[in-house]
Order: sequence, then C-alpha cells, then structure tokens
Amino acid sequence: MAELKRVFTAKTVALLTVGGVIGSGIFLVPGRVLEASGGTIGVATSVWILGGLLSFMGALSYAELAAANPKAGGLYVYLREAFGPAVAFAFGWTLFVVIASGTVAALAVASATYIAGLIPMGDLAQQILAVVLALLITAINTTGTSRSATIFSIGTVLKVGAIVVLIVALPLLGNGFEQVDRVWPASFDFSLLTAAGLAVIAVLWAYEGWQYVTFVAGETIDPQRNFPRGLALGTLALVLIYVAAVLAYTAALGPADLMASNRVAIDATSRLLGPMAGTLIAIPIIISMLTAAQANSLTSSRVYYAMARDGIFFRRMATVHPRWGTPAVALIASGVWAAALAASGTFDVLLEYVVFVGWIFYSLVGLAVVVLRRKQPDLPRPFKVPGYPFTPLLFVLAGFAIVLNTVVQDPRKGLIGIGATLLAFPVYYIWRRLPSSSSARGAGDV
Repeated sequence: MAELKRVFTAKTVALLTVGGVIGSGIFLVPGRVLEASGGTIGVATSVWILGGLLSFMGALSYAELAAANPKAGGLYVYLREAFGPAVAFAFGWTLFVVIASGTVAALAVASATYIAGLIPMGDLAQQILAVVLALLITAINTTGTSRSATIFSIGTVLKVGAIVVLIVALPLLGNGFEQVDRVWPASFDFSLLTAAGLAVIAVLWAYEGWQYVTFVAGETIDPQRNFPRGLALGTLALVLIYVAAVLAYTAALGPADLMASNRVAIDATSRLLGPMAGTLIAIPIIISMLTAAQANSLTSSRVYYAMARDGIFFRRMATVHPRWGTPAVALIASGVWAAALAASGTFDVLLEYVVFVGWIFYSLVGLAVVVLRRKQPDLPRPFKVPGYPFTPLLFVLAGFAIVLNTVVQDPRKGLIGIGATLLAFPVYYIWRRLPSSSSARGAGDV
C-alpha cells in the first residue's frame, strides 16, 4: 500500500501550528475574556499567558508521543496505543462527523459572511459561497501536499503580518492605556478567581487547534527532531502573538470599549485609522479563517486515512493518490461532508453540543504519555517532555476542567454531547464485524 511522503520541515510544522490556531478567535473574543477577568488588564493578560502555558505543556506532551511514534493520524494513533482501538475510533468518528468537518463548515460560513460585508450579496449567495469555499479548500489540499503547504504558508504569513501591523500601530496611535484605572484589582476574592478560571477556559478554546498538527507527524522529515521543535516554536509564537494583540486592542479601545466589542480588530482599526481601514482589515480576517479551515481539512484527513488502514473506516480512504501523493479520498469525503454541513446550516448546532467533547480526547492523549511510558518502557523516545509527570498531568487537568465546566454550566448540552459521542462505540463494534474490515486490519502497524 502506498505511503504518504515526508515533506514537512520544522518550519512547516510551526507554520501549521500558528496558522491552524489563528482563525477568528483573536479578532473576536478578547473583550469577553477581559470582562470575565473583572475588567482588569493584569488579570486578563495573566489569563492569556496561563492559557498559552497550559497549551505549551500539552504541545510538549504531544511532541514526546509524536517523536516516539511518528505516524499519520497523530492523536488517533496515540489513543489506539494507550487505550485501545475503540477509544481511538470514537475520537476519529466524532472528528469526522462533527468536530473537524463542522469547524471547516463554520469557518467557511464565517468567511462568506465577511466577504458579503465587502461585496454585498443575499443570504442564498452567501450560502452558495460558503459551500464553494469549503470545496475549494478541499481541492487545494487534495491536489498536492507541497502545493497546499505553500499556499497555506503564504496565507499564514499574510494574516500574522496583519496582526503584527496592528500590534505595532495601535499602541502608537491609541490612548486606551490612559483609561486604565488600575492594572490589578484591589483584592482577589473567590468570585474573581472563579471568573478568572472561566476566562482561562475561554482562552484555551482560543488556543485550540495546535493538537491537529500531530496528524501530519507521519509526513514530517526527521520527525524525531523536527516535529517537537516545530510544535514547540509554533505554540510559543502563538502565546507571544495573542498577548501582544490583546494589549494592542486595549491601547486602541480602552478597557470599557474593549469589553463592549465583539469584533475588536475591526473596531480598533476603524477608530484609529478610519472606516475604510476598518473595512479593509476584514481581508486578513477572511484569510485567517480560510487558512485555519485549510489546516483543519489538511490535518484531520490523515486521521481518516489511519483509521481506514486499521480497517475501521471506509477502506478507500486509506488510498494515496498516485500523482498528488495525498489521501485524496479521505480529503474529498470530509470536504463534501463539510460543504453539506455549511449548506444545511446545522453545523452550529452540532458544534455547540459536541465540539467540547474533543477535550476529553485531548486530555486522554496527555494521559497517554504516562500510560505509554508504563506500557512501552523500552520504546525509544528521542524527545521526552520536560517536567514529567507534572507537565502532562497539569494539561490533563486543564482539559477535563473545560469538559466539567461545560457540563456544570449547561447540563443538557453536556449530556447530549457526551451521549452522542458514546454512540461511536456501538458503531465501532458493528464496523469490526464487517467482512471488508478484516482484510485491512493491522495495516496501521505499517
């Protein structure tokens, strides 16, 4: 069976990490984080730093797993090795049906909405455009990994460049820091700490996406060296970009207006550079969302490829296109499903109820570092997570806090999401009984 080629360098892994995470969050949510932090800049900035450090702990933990087992599929492979194929299938199935495909659909729809702000169009035209964007992203990723990576890299440089311009320009032109009454609250009481804890959870959502880079560990050149380096550098770059951007927004708008804004980049640019600049900033925001969708599509398809090689997903998804060298069928299938979700308008409901469940699996992967050190003590580990076992365990606790918070805040949503994910287990056992799965079973060990 044809294999995926190793084409990614440490630089590519870092760009995938940055480009895959920066979508719409940093342009939209800083005001909500500041409000949850009691309106104090010191607490809000600390929350962004803490969220970044927790993500960095997770990245270091995942880097150990990727360096020890650099195969296509990333998280799916680590879950399979640590907790068995049923848990791994549940992750892959949920990723395909809702998490990854729904995210691509959501970003395509959001991009179409922003484009409609530049080029007026009706609701039907926006819906058609969203479908076209989802299919275009699929086509780019399908017709060659190197070409796709080049397009993605250009898009990532453009959107990071736009953010850097804001980081430099907004503090020079704005006087928002003069409106800061105090950097820290007069006292830290339990209610403030609880609110800050919820803000950390919101920030972790904004950082989400670096986990997907592990899906392409099997296509990284010299993965034992390049993958940990690229993932670590990309995650650290995210922390610096996010913290600097939040401070720049504060400089432009001041704390009160920042908390009142749900589109901070546009509002900050419009105030300091004029309405035309505020309109034009939508262009890098669109690029940001489309490159995030492209990274999501590119990386998640490798999970379906790995599942098919194990004989627990559609067998044709394990094929590599002879000319393009990509898992073309896996890419096309997931892209068509994402386009269908974008057209149906149901993706937002699916994401609302199920996407938080992804953090159950992300936490289990962090725990897999501990489990696999016990199960496979002789496995070569070219990179070992610093601060073991505290580093992965702190990340695990943070991940489960996200899930627990969702269940406590909205029990109905939590129970429906977890219940829907549990349905993957009977699907797995049915799939294992299909005659077609037996011939492919074991291919994942190749």
